[in-house]
Amino acid sequence: MEHLNTLNRHLKIDSLPQLSATTKAMLVLFVAIIIWGGNWPVMKAGLDHITPLWFSMIRFALGAATLFAFQISTKKLYIPRRSDLPLILSIGLVQMMIFTALGAMAMTQVAAGRSAVLAYTTPLWVLPLSIILFHETPSKQQIIATLLGLSGVIALFNPFSFDWHNSSLLFANGMLLLAAFCWSICILHLRHTRSKATAFQLAPWQMLIATLPLIVLAYAFEGPFTGNGSLAFWQICLYLGPLATAFCFCAVNDASRVLAGATMSTAILGVPVIGLLFSTWFLNEPLTLSLISGTALISGGIFFLIMSANRRDTQS
Repeated sequence: MEHLNTLNRHLKIDSLPQLSATTKAMLVLFVAIIIWGGNWPVMKAGLDHITPLWFSMIRFALGAATLFAFQISTKKLYIPRRSDLPLILSIGLVQMMIFTALGAMAMTQVAAGRSAVLAYTTPLWVLPLSIILFHETPSKQQIIATLLGLSGVIALFNPFSFDWHNSSLLFANGMLLLAAFCWSICILHLRHTRSKATAFQLAPWQMLIATLPLIVLAYAFEGPFTGNGSLAFWQICLYLGPLATAFCFCAVNDASRVLAGATMSTAILGVPVIGLLFSTWFLNEPLTLSLISGTALISGGIFFLIMSANRRDTQS
């Protein structure tokens, strides 16, 4: 609650004393979801000004700088302990660096709306990984939900209309699914790891860990810094760094301290839907039948997975 109160003061939400803590958390979460949804078409536009790896690097560099500055100014800077290193490395290198870099590279070939939907298939991969790695026994509802979501992925690829001979397009779509798979590994790591440090405390260090190897990789594969330095470029960077990375991460983290897990997980489903809508409106991306049906099936599958987990937690 302490971080939420700090966030509320900066957003001047406390000037509305009649609102409950839950309502305030919902408002902050709603803003974060809108920003995150807009993140996808903004990333697509940003790739007109910079190459993917340098783009991913500058996003986390600005996000880390924002959070370090905020924590230092509020005297809340956390110095990681040795026990924090596994989470710092897994989230920083896998969820942040690999997920974002794969998404950015894929979007040079794939539409932003489609990218958002495929990248957010993450919960669908958590269940099979839980069975394989931790020998968990799935319920019928979980199996049905997963099959429903996977059928959505098939619908998105639409075997009858997808250009299977376009190797670069096929590879790009595969990168988005791999990105979702990487995120699911981090979800399982978080689920089975105990840490006294909060996500807010570790976030700037995780973003720093994501930034440093991205500098090396970007220089090795894309050469010297490729940003064109235009006004549009820096506007996009400021949206992605301080807003879509630093603010949204903290907003969602703080809201999760107040709202139920099922509420949070269901609300996050709005991100790919909003990303799809924004991409259609602002980038004039076509809204095809396969895209609509695939999005509906994937969202439905994830929703039923969340509801199944919520019932299980209530009964335990």
